Order: sequence, then C-alpha cells, then structure tokens
Amino acid sequence: MIKASIALALVGLCVLIASVSDAVQVPFYLPLSTLALAGLVFLARDIPKFLRIFVVMLSATHLVLVALILGAVTGAITGDYTGYVPPPSAALGATAFGAIIYGLSFVPVVRTICRIADLYLTSEADSIIRIPFIGLVRAREGTIGTWMIGILIAINLVQVALNVRLSFFSRDMFNALEAKDAAAFWYQLFLIFTPLAAVFVAMALTEVLLQNVLTIRWRAFLNTYYLREWLGDGTHYRMQIMGRGADNPDQRISEDLRKFVESTYSLSVGLMNQAATLVSFVAILWTISAGFTFPGTSWEVPGLLVWVCAGYAILGTWVTHLIGRPLIALNFEQEKVEANYRFSLARLREYTEQVALLGGERAERESLGRRFGQVVDNYMRIVFRLIKLNTFTSAYFQANVVVPYILTAPYYFIGKISLGQMQQVVGAFSRVESALTYFITIYTTLADYKAVLDRLTTFEGAIASAQRVGGESKLLVEPKAGRELRLEDLDVRLPDGSALMHTEELAFRPGERTLMTGPSGSGKSTLFRAIAGIWPFGEGQILVPEGQSMMLLPQRPYIPIGTLRDAVTYPGKVDAYTDAEMAEALRNAKLPQIADRLDEERNWAQTLSLGEQQRLAVARALLTKPDWLFLDEATAALDEPTEADIYRIIKDELPGTTVVSIGHRSTLTAYHDRRIDMKKTEGGLSTPVDMREPEPAE
Repeated sequence: MIKASIALALVGLCVLIASVSDAVQVPFYLPLSTLALAGLVFLARDIPKFLRIFVVMLSATHLVLVALILGAVTGAITGDYTGYVPPPSAALGATAFGAIIYGLSFVPVVRTICRIADLYLTSEADSIIRIPFIGLVRAREGTIGTWMIGILIAINLVQVALNVRLSFFSRDMFNALEAKDAAAFWYQLFLIFTPLAAVFVAMALTEVLLQNVLTIRWRAFLNTYYLREWLGDGTHYRMQIMGRGADNPDQRISEDLRKFVESTYSLSVGLMNQAATLVSFVAILWTISAGFTFPGTSWEVPGLLVWVCAGYAILGTWVTHLIGRPLIALNFEQEKVEANYRFSLARLREYTEQVALLGGERAERESLGRRFGQVVDNYMRIVFRLIKLNTFTSAYFQANVVVPYILTAPYYFIGKISLGQMQQVVGAFSRVESALTYFITIYTTLADYKAVLDRLTTFEGAIASAQRVGGESKLLVEPKAGRELRLEDLDVRLPDGSALMHTEELAFRPGERTLMTGPSGSGKSTLFRAIAGIWPFGEGQILVPEGQSMMLLPQRPYIPIGTLRDAVTYPGKVDAYTDAEMAEALRNAKLPQIADRLDEERNWAQTLSLGEQQRLAVARALLTKPDWLFLDEATAALDEPTEADIYRIIKDELPGTTVVSIGHRSTLTAYHDRRIDMKKTEGGLSTPVDMREPEPAE
C-alpha cells in the first residue's frame, strides 16, 4: 500500500508541475485527484484486506487512466485510438470511489463482512493452483484468493471500458446510417466492433472460470474453518448443553457459507462495476447535454440529462427501500423455519422404528404439518411483499425504455443532436440509470444476504460463548505422572451454576474394575463427561495418568453412515486395522452375523438394534485397546447372559485395561472388583461413597 501511495504521489506531482508550466493541457482536478488518491491509499493500509484489494486495483486503474489522458493530450494517441481514451473525469471518479471504499471500512456491517472474508484472504495455508500455460503453482491460499479477486476486478473494469468504447461505436454507426455512408458503416462493423466483441467474449469466459474457481476455493476454506471451530475441543457439545446451539448449524455451515461467498463476491464486484459504469457514462451524458435547455424554457442547464437521470433513479431507489425493507426480517425467518422443518424430517428418518412402535405417525404428521404451516405462512408474507415490490420495479423499469427517447427526441428534431448521438444518449442514459438503480435491482438479494450474515454472526457468537466457557473453566483435567486417576476437591455443576456433585478425594486404581451406582440424575454420567474433558461446569482437579489413552462408551453409541469398517473403526483410521482384526473384534463382541459385511455401506444406526449398536461399540474398544475404558450403561440394552459374556470378553481381551462402569443392574456387581455409590448429602449434593467390596450378584 505504501509503494502504491508513493507511485501515485510521484505521478500526481509530475502532472501538476507539467500543467502549471503549460507543458500539458489537463483539467486542474486531474493532478489533484491523483494526489488525493495517494493520500487515501496511504490511510487505507490498515483497513480490511478485502477492501484493500479494491483500493489497490483502483489505484492501478487511475494510473492507467492518467497515462491514456496524457497520451491523448501530448499527441501520442491519435486517430481511432482516441476512442479508447476516457474523459479526465474518469480519473476523478476512481478517486471518489476510493474515498467511498475507505469510508465503508468504518461501517459496522461492512467490517463484519470483511472480517469473515479476511479469514480466507489472510490464510497462510500452503496450497496449489493450476494455471493455464504455466502449470501447477504453489502459494499461500490467501495469496491465491487475493490475486484472483484482483484479476476479476481488472476484468470488470476492462469490460466497463469496452462498453464505453462500444457506445462510441454505436454513435458512429448510426451516424453512418443517417448519412448513408456505406464505407464508414462497414469500417465500424468489421474494424471496430468485431475486435471489441472478440475481446469482450474472451473476457466474459475468463471471468466465469475465475469466479467459479474463486468461490469454491473460498467456500472450501471457510467450510474447513467453521467445522474446525464448531467441532474443536467439544465446542459443539457445550453449545448444546448451554442452550446456545444457534439453531441448525448444518444449514449455517452448508447453505449460509455458500450464499455468503457468492453474494459477497457478486455484490462487491458488481457495485464496483456499476460505480465505474456510472462515472464513465455520466461523462458522456454530461458532454452531450452540455448545452441543453430546460424543456419549454431558454434556461440552459449544464448536464441536464445527468440531473434528470439522477433524480429519476433516486426516487425509484427510495420507494423501493420503503416497500422492500421488511424482506430482511422475513428472509431471516424463512431460513429458520425451513431449517427447522428439514431437521424434523431428518430426525424422523433417524427414529422411524421408535415412532412406528409407539404408533406415533399421527402425532408426527400433526407436528410436521405445524412446522410446514410456519414455512407456508412466512413464505406467503414474503410473496405478498415481493408482489408489492415487483409491481413498482416492473413499472419503473418499463418506463426506462421510453424515458430517454422522450428526453432526447425534441433536441433531435431541432437538429441539436444527430441520430448517432441520440442513440448514444439513450444507451448512456440506460447505463447511468441502471448503475444508479443498482440498489433496486439487488434489493431482494441484499435482504437475503443480510439474513445470511446475521445467521453466520450468531453462529460465531454461540461458538465463541462455548469456547469462552471452556477456556474459563475451573474444572481442570490435567495429566500427571503415575497410574491412578484422581479427583481432588471436585465440584461438578449444571450449566445454570447449580451444584450437582462434590467429592474431596476419589481415586480410580489401575487394573481395578469399578462399578458406579446411584439414582438417576445423581451425576454419574456427568462425572464421566468431566473426566473426558468435555464438561466445563465446576471446580476442582481431575488428574489423569500421563500418556495413557481413554475411551468412553455411552448408552447410545454414535455410528456414522458408511461402510461397516468405517463404523467399527470410528473415530480411528480404517487402515489402522486389518480386515481380519475387524472381523475378529465383531465376532468377539457377539456380532458374527455382520463380521463378513465390512464393505457393505448403509445407515447402520437404523439397521442394527440398540443392543447390536452397543456391541459394535464394544468391538471398537476391543480394536482400540485403551488403557482406561468407561462404560456409561453401555450394555443396558443387552440381556443379562449376553451382558455377562461381554464383560468376560472385555476382561479376557483387554487384560491391561482399567474398566469403570455405570449401571443399575445388581448383576453387574459380580463383574467388578469395587463399587462406588452416589449418595445424597444433607445439602442435596451427590457424593461418591466407596463401598470397598462389591456386593454379591443376586
């Protein structure tokens, strides 16, 4: 940024000195705008990187414009090539747009957008990209994204320049038709239009390719980032138990991120494109209508068509905003109710057996009907609002077709402008009006974009709250030399801060098989989660043996959709075990009927009964061979003989594993060396009481 600022300042000073000494004849504002842009670039060195890319590209564009203007003034550019020279006001427009970007950097919602965008653009991750005619190039992902955005901005600016040149082609072609000059007509068609059209098509194809490559790489990076933040260190679990789950995180990561990337690119580059179009074609309108008088009077109004066009566009934009403003809240609500309905359907698919056994189809139909009713109600509110908005915008844009002809026809009839100039004015008016009403065109997109941004920021807020709770937790799980797992001065609390369990000291000894019993809600499972490090609410220390592995099997295990080998090795790597080892583990876990189906892919959570799912989880433990195995009612769905076989297998196959179990069956006592009961104290707290010797099995 500093180098760009210095380059602009030097060019501005040189042009200023040359103009003062009459070496070149340029408007006074040209060197001043260059110096002003130099100052803006220097100030913009601390704004978000996403905005800095636009400022740098505008600086480069400004220098090109100044060079073209000086080339025309000094006679270096002559003939038809002067049609490619922009008016001096174009350089002034680049400076003005740079100032607007700098000002936008202080708007809170823009800073939020840039903060999310800069996650990608400032990435230091090493990456590879294939460039045509060059091959594979290694670079940081943020650098790749920055260059692609810069190139796309340049393409859009070149397209604006081509459109300006095509407007002059239109003027000259219609003048040739009016004069019946065949030579001039064919010259304009083949030597001017054809090369311009070829370049325009090439630019458009390049833009499509680059834009799609950029958006998918951008989305892939943000997808990885948010998944890491959401799944890291148990954050997703804490978000749920804190009641700050930021409804439907699946939608926020899949749909909202996609919309954010696509809309951020299209809206930002589109706005810049329209701004450049506005500056370029305003100059054309101003020049042609410089001597126009106000209709019905002799009062000459400089740039009359510019003022008429601006007023027309501002009125349309204001009315559009008044009509369309409620769409922002309505779109946000629509995203929410759609996601809730989709989640309800997915949850029903997961629990089809339970619903069928309870005969709950009628209740599910009513519940789904209510949720879909919310979708329909909010959707119809959006429809009625869109009808009002589209009624106005359709009438507005239909009027655009005839308004420029109505304005220019009187001047054509009195011979003040030629047919070619009339057509050029019509085209320029349309371009300027389109740029000024860009806000009208994208209003519904903006409303949806704001809803997407709100959903992402609330998701980030929920993640940050969960991470903050984890980081500020006074319940410390720390590795310590030795073989015992110890609880010292431990208080376990609920998320609302109320106390659940307390113990001054408790030790789990290696090689000992311990059974924890007690009434439901006494904190047994919560204690296991605290030992696992995912429960942050409480105070005290949990000292775990350093360098030893732990595994916790819950009552309802998680089984991912995929092949059976994926399910039995989760969360480890499939290639860490041989097929023979997996099959043996399944057979030992009393699942011989599926031991030979490792490559079969299906939703195993729906295929297997809860008891079979629990045995599958035991097979994982037999493969993993952890040093410590915590069983949270992990065999509660098994009949007693099968449960006895499972505990015998764990003892035989994992002789070096220390087992700690939670259970309510009295028969479990026989498979353990020690029993700990959760007893209620006078204050209502639960506390573990060591019963020392296990009771005999009944």
